[in-house]
Amino acid sequence: MEIEDLTTLRDQHPAWRLLRAQNAPLVLSFLGEQFVEQNQGAIPMGRLVDALDEHLYKIRQSDPEAYPRDPENYLDDWADPQQGWLRKFYPVDSDEVHYDATPAIEKAVQWVQSLQQRSFVGTESRLHTLIELLRQIVHGTETDPDARIAELERRRSQIDEEIEAVRENRAVLLDETSVRDRYQLFASTARELLSDFREVEENFRGLDRSARERIAGWDGSKGELLGELVSSRTDISSSDQGRSFQAFYDFLLSEQRQLELTDLIESVQSMPAVHADRRLRLVHHDWAEAAERTQQTVRSLSEQLRRFLEDQVWLENRRVLDLVRTVEQAAIRVRSNPPEELGIVIDEPGLTIELPFERPLYSPQPDSVIDSLIAPEEDSEGDYDALFGQRFVDSARLVENIRSIVPRRSVAELSDIIELYPVEEGIAEILGYLALSEDDIDIALDDEVTTVIDYTDLAGMPKRVTLPKVSVARR
Repeated sequence: MEIEDLTTLRDQHPAWRLLRAQNAPLVLSFLGEQFVEQNQGAIPMGRLVDALDEHLYKIRQSDPEAYPRDPENYLDDWADPQQGWLRKFYPVDSDEVHYDATPAIEKAVQWVQSLQQRSFVGTESRLHTLIELLRQIVHGTETDPDARIAELERRRSQIDEEIEAVRENRAVLLDETSVRDRYQLFASTARELLSDFREVEENFRGLDRSARERIAGWDGSKGELLGELVSSRTDISSSDQGRSFQAFYDFLLSEQRQLELTDLIESVQSMPAVHADRRLRLVHHDWAEAAERTQQTVRSLSEQLRRFLEDQVWLENRRVLDLVRTVEQAAIRVRSNPPEELGIVIDEPGLTIELPFERPLYSPQPDSVIDSLIAPEEDSEGDYDALFGQRFVDSARLVENIRSIVPRRSVAELSDIIELYPVEEGIAEILGYLALSEDDIDIALDDEVTTVIDYTDLAGMPKRVTLPKVSVARR
């Protein structure tokens, strides 16, 4: 450890602060006896004050000047957050102040007890325990089936040899030293287990305190707060400490295991080689009580969640009642003069629901066939009427009409010629004038001036044609 870490622990850890305190012998002797040796949980203030008063009386018989303060002052000082050796609180079902020891007391008492010289220090049992733990780690994580089977066969062979040795009266019994060695290891482990329970309880209590603080200062939605609290509780339960504690608690609640532990402890306590510790006679019941206190802390967290939900429901119901009263009061005010236009306008009275299966399935379209070859047309009879029905315009007659009206070296308009010789063949005759190509006749068009010529077609219908001014000249 770094020197900075040690300095921080010396200044802030309650256990270290207790060891440095002037009244450390009084604190360790009294709180160690009440909470550690007797394995008690929370103790009412009245009973703890009486016990401390009696403890101080015994001390003052030999030294009247020692520890002159009242028991209540000592308890208040030890429960001060600056000291952190006791927890002072009101239980849910009681109106009397209770005190409970913190894990710092357990740690300080264990460290002080470890300073005492022991007449016998067993090492063999610890070595066997360490080897067995290593075997559990190695073979418990072995993934090779052949290796696991080989280990199980080795253990079965070992058990068979022991059975055979018992049948032949060759079994090797533990001597008194080995029995005391193992009993000492069992006693220390059992007491350490009780100490660990108090630390696990403290961790769960910290979670409960954090939940209370969040509930008191929360102004967001109920779902978000519940999500955070449940997540925190799940993190503690799923941690290595939480899972190990839950496995131990489930194992301890088994009636079969309880009976087995009772029989084993009674058998060991009755052995002549063992100096029986009376505190260990019912240690499995102490484990159950300590575990129950830890579970009670967890249930307290669940109780906080339940109260929070109930409070939220009460507030919501109160809000609904307030709204109902407001509506009733408004109705009474307008009872004599009700509003004429009263109602609610709904923009969209309903929603159109389209179920997924109502949608048409995809229908593939057939491929388009493009034929680039044009099929030959079928043979059909030609219409020759138009060919044989064409009318012939006699251009010689048109030339004679011009020569009879227009003298040599003079010019006349086509409209004047047609006025004297009306059109007989329709528009084709007019075009025939424009197409004349005689040597003594010139046809000229003037695009800037238009001429309108009236004529009658072959069906007798009057027609009119507009064309540029046409001049007919003779040479």
